[in-house]
Amino acid sequence: MVGGEAKALKMHDKGITTAAVCVYPARVADAVKALKSASCQIPVASVAAGFPAGQTPLKTRLEEIQLAIEDGAKEIDIVINRTLVLTGQWEDLYEEIRQFRKACGDIHMKTILGTGELGSLTNIYKASLVAMMAGSDFIKTSTGKEAVNATFPVGLVMVRAVRDYYWKTGYKVGFKPAGGIRKAKEALIWLSLMKEELGEEWLKPELFRLGASTLLGDIEKQIYYHVTGRYPASYDLPMA
Repeated sequence: MVGGEAKALKMHDKGITTAAVCVYPARVADAVKALKSASCQIPVASVAAGFPAGQTPLKTRLEEIQLAIEDGAKEIDIVINRTLVLTGQWEDLYEEIRQFRKACGDIHMKTILGTGELGSLTNIYKASLVAMMAGSDFIKTSTGKEAVNATFPVGLVMVRAVRDYYWKTGYKVGFKPAGGIRKAKEALIWLSLMKEELGEEWLKPELFRLGASTLLGDIEKQIYYHVTGRYPASYDLPMA
């Protein structure tokens, strides 16, 4: 957001930023260095553990997590091996995610389910529960690389799995829809879903994130319109 619009909305001094900057493991050190040189406190997240398909050997995926953390990643987004879900190998899925959790240590870990490739809503619900039981801080819909990414039916199933898990254990797990979310209006629907199903506490960044790589431009465009009454000339170009 440019300075004029931020000041008009009285947001220029609120410290509003993205929750993290997410990069591939090979780019973690560069991202950390760049943010530090800009005196920016936004943490670096890394899509480790064989992103996006989760098909590399388990040892390699674990080493990738460790290397990303050594290079300065403060969050790790792991991705599950979808074959384990499609073949009903739930104990093996649990064990893999548990090992990822152990490799992350105290680092924040989000588990990407790749919901567009899991075959059914029942599988999505079960995978969500397994991921939470294995120690995930967040469950996340998609890598953004699948043919079908974040959809509202999938989101409802995952959010209700989060709610069920909380009711049974008392542990609060976050939720992140990602992939294909391009419009500010869509983001508002996701916010409404969270509020209606889980309550206002789950609207905070500690428990709710949005994959915003293609969303930011439209948010900036809508803020510009709210302040000026017109859309910017560079209609599809982000202004930040």
